[in-house]
Amino acid sequence: MRVDTSGKISLDHIYTQPDPRAYFTTLRDLDYHIPQLARPHFAELIDEYRRARNVAVPTVLDIGCSYGINAALLKYGITMGELYERYSGADAHRRTRDALLARDRELSRRGPRTAPARFIGLDASGSALSYALDAGFLDGAVHADLENDDPTGPQRDLLAETDLVVSTGCLGYVTERTIARVVDACGGRRPWMAHFILRMFPFAPIAETLAAAGYETVRREGLFRQRRFATPQERENVLLRLADAGVDPQGLETEGWYYAELHVSRPRP
Repeated sequence: MRVDTSGKISLDHIYTQPDPRAYFTTLRDLDYHIPQLARPHFAELIDEYRRARNVAVPTVLDIGCSYGINAALLKYGITMGELYERYSGADAHRRTRDALLARDRELSRRGPRTAPARFIGLDASGSALSYALDAGFLDGAVHADLENDDPTGPQRDLLAETDLVVSTGCLGYVTERTIARVVDACGGRRPWMAHFILRMFPFAPIAETLAAAGYETVRREGLFRQRRFATPQERENVLLRLADAGVDPQGLETEGWYYAELHVSRPRP
């Protein structure tokens, strides 16, 4: 398997398909479930923002949203297990893309089962965004690579609606450059943020960028399993990277799993 510059196997192909079947079929075998672990933390933060800012329906920007997984979990109360069965079960592979979308629209038409929120997805994959929009999981989308480009005028207008920013694993590939462009597009709004980032990636550059923009960041207690290592070589690559970063992997990554930390950033008063 091809590896990327971080030492992880490259899964780029599963994010660019016209529907989520390759995504869920591949990640199911790796026990990928961090969106499920993130859901209660995001829901708590959304509810806290709603009360603190008196905003009935906050707008959440999901960076690296792919097929709108976090939106589906938070808006409709569905679980990762149900999504795995929905897109990687035997029935899913007998359906066309249109049939998958029709079933997903039934889910989205039922309306929120949890506290309401609008979701805007930011991703470099137009195929994933298109599916999430057509399914009704996302309420808006920004198809952009903010690592390398400034948002266009219409993209800035959409980003400016953001109340909260979340991510579940893209930071590390996505850096402080994207975060800075999001903050800049939001102007004086300064949205709250919650990011899950793998321990192999430093969060300090992002925290420093946010601090310069008037934010205070707190790392929440606990560690969160992202997925299993796909190969022994991937495991060795990650352990070497952790050693270089001075992070102790004993009893965690040495047991065969990626682990992430949760960082919550709010504007200073």
